Amino acid sequence: MNNVFYWILGIIGLIVAFIWFVYNSLVVLRMRVNEAWSGIDVQLKRRTDLIPNLVETVKGYAKHEKEVFENVTKARSALMGANTPMDAAKADNMLTGALKSLFAVAENYPELKASDNFKDLQRQLEDTEDKVAYARQFYNQTVMDYNTRIALFPHVVIANTFGFTKEEFFEAGEGQREAVKVKFT
Repeated sequence: MNNVFYWILGIIGLIVAFIWFVYNSLVVLRMRVNEAWSGIDVQLKRRTDLIPNLVETVKGYAKHEKEVFENVTKARSALMGANTPMDAAKADNMLTGALKSLFAVAENYPELKASDNFKDLQRQLEDTEDKVAYARQFYNQTVMDYNTRIALFPHVVIANTFGFTKEEFFEAGEGQREAVKVKFT
């Protein structure tokens, strides 16, 4: 009788240890998703910080392009106010489109393209775009790992029990799938 009790106690102990291990692994993955999101957030913040300098530089040369500047400002504000990956992706797509318009305006001003300040801002923006792309890729990979794990048996049982839910991918919108290309030649 004592032997059976110890066997049952051992099996219960193994089940508890297994649940504890799976739960902790899901927590770690969720934390990695949050950390990956903060990587995107940092790069998008850097990008939004560059935008006013870029706009002011272009404004000095293209005073009559008011609508372009307003669109960039609206898109920047939307990105700064985004709270979820989906909202940030939409706002980022809007900002990318507005920046394309801004750079199209800059094409019409050769003296602007020759400005050292504009060249430096353009280089920083290109660098930031590369970092945003990498951060998106890292975030989406992390989300895929997390979403896969919470969908697999037996993790799905523990994930559902403890409220682990799927995370959203950071996706480019239709028409925004290509990178921002800036030419000053």
